[in-house]
Amino acid sequence: MSSNDGRVVIITGAARGLGRAHAVAFAAQGARVVVNDLGVDRDGSGGTSDAANEVVAEILAMGGEAVSNAADVADWVQSRAMIAQAIDMWGQLDTLVCNAGFLRDRMLAGMSEDEWDSVTRVHLKGHFAPARHAIEHWRERAKAGETVDARLVNTSSGAGLMGSIGQGNYASAKAAIALLTVQQAAEWGRYGVAANAVAPDARTRMTAGVFYDAEPPEGWDEKSPENVSPLVVWLGSQECDITGRIFECTGGQLNVCDGWQHGPVASVGERRMTVDEAGRLVHESLDAAPDPAPVFGT
Repeated sequence: MSSNDGRVVIITGAARGLGRAHAVAFAAQGARVVVNDLGVDRDGSGGTSDAANEVVAEILAMGGEAVSNAADVADWVQSRAMIAQAIDMWGQLDTLVCNAGFLRDRMLAGMSEDEWDSVTRVHLKGHFAPARHAIEHWRERAKAGETVDARLVNTSSGAGLMGSIGQGNYASAKAAIALLTVQQAAEWGRYGVAANAVAPDARTRMTAGVFYDAEPPEGWDEKSPENVSPLVVWLGSQECDITGRIFECTGGQLNVCDGWQHGPVASVGERRMTVDEAGRLVHESLDAAPDPAPVFGT
């Protein structure tokens, strides 16, 4: 019996790529899965439920339990109904995996308001809204005296941790998701919720033909989305015993990312610094600190 057997799991953006791989991996461990997807194109246009229904059919064919959902996860009312669907169908929700998103890449100097708003909306609000409705369910159960083993798995990105040229909207949203994860872990642990995030490196619709070849290589495919799913499944399981951390993951490897830390302190003592001293202290602190990771694309 696996640590996900019988757990009720919602995965957003689960029709293709990473989301599909996560859905199939959870189902293989006995989880009951809500496969959420709007079925939009890489840039967020269009929309069809066909792809989500195909993943559900795949899970049912392997003997699992799954249902499709076409909610816009950044819509407050629709995301609430998505959480309610899982609870109404299977009695509760145990794990929420936020994965939905799309790209509208452009250099910041030429980016339009819509390109900024649409990408930050689906990524950042699309993480907050479902989680906000999920915590209502988990908090009510905890306050009723039930032992809650809830798990929240967010999806950040290397772009959000390090920056990425030409992806300022996406990188900003993914950076905010990393901090949102830390905040959720700090606030929701009292209700039995562990919140963590992954920054996956994989060949998907958003990266194929841009960062990686469109077609996978023969033999071992280091960038296959399926290589990330074991980490996501573990973070979403009862076995997960950590919270508030972000992990990069690709191929057969992973690493924790430390995020912002207080750096070396430079001081003039117990008095106000002058402007010239401020410049000197800046360089003293920087000289004692490690160099930052380079921005992708520089």
